[in-house]
Amino acid sequence: MSATVPPIIRISDLSKTYDSGFAALKGVSLDIARGEIFALLGPNGAGKTTLIGIVCGLVRKSGGSVTVDGHDIERDYRASRGMIGLVPQELTSDAFESVWNTVSFSRGLFGKPRDPALIERVLRSLSLWEKRDSKIMTLSGGMKRRVLIAKALAHEPQILFLDEPTAGVDVELRQDMWRLVRGLRDSGVTVILTTHYIEEAEEMADRVGVIRKGEIILVEEKAELMRKLGRKELVLNLQERLSAVSPALAGYGLVLRAEGAELVYSYDTKAERTGITALLADLAREGIGFSDLNTSQSSLEDIFVGLLKANA
Repeated sequence: MSATVPPIIRISDLSKTYDSGFAALKGVSLDIARGEIFALLGPNGAGKTTLIGIVCGLVRKSGGSVTVDGHDIERDYRASRGMIGLVPQELTSDAFESVWNTVSFSRGLFGKPRDPALIERVLRSLSLWEKRDSKIMTLSGGMKRRVLIAKALAHEPQILFLDEPTAGVDVELRQDMWRLVRGLRDSGVTVILTTHYIEEAEEMADRVGVIRKGEIILVEEKAELMRKLGRKELVLNLQERLSAVSPALAGYGLVLRAEGAELVYSYDTKAERTGITALLADLAREGIGFSDLNTSQSSLEDIFVGLLKANA
């Protein structure tokens, strides 16, 4: 993040404890850069929705501070909230209203003047134009999700929160939403999404944060996270099955798979030496031949699962 450009969202030592005594957030500090796509990953109950709720003014914090483009979310509520569009997880909408009226009303709620041309652009970008006169109750789940996004965009926010945006939607809509989000980012909108879908973060995010039990356990550039934590596997398809790994190869941490037909070697992508050359020489000395070999990189999902285990 450039030192000359202040973050559009600054969260400092944020905490939230509910009346029941449950601590949903514990000293969370996080800066979101202007114009980035930030993915917040975490299991159910990790605090993702509580964090969004506080920034959007829907949940009262217990401690700490949050500013949106320099506006304190409590002292300057109207200014900070006006900059934010929120697409909630739940499909709640005005069932008996038309798509056009619902989206237009959302714009009016923020004191914005009528702008039919803008509403049309938003509806067209979400493939909702043909449904503009349809009542919400007649739409499919995927279309209702699009309406929620249209409502969030109606007042031209600079920041868009997407809380589990593609939960329960079909693959086509997921791809459409990814395209839309990239387009918003290209137009200068900052996008923060919470997701269970690791592929969503891997596909779209510039940076990834991982939250667990109300605490941020990692924030990283996605590419850097993949580089630092990603491991590669070298898979050797053996010419003859092995019943066990030779003691002479014990130092490599090899694993037999596919009933002895595959030998798997894991290595660190950031290490100076991968050890592959030495391994192949030792295999030759042991008389172990292979017909094919391939490598695969850890996915963000592997990294995420590993992080949660490490912080259990």
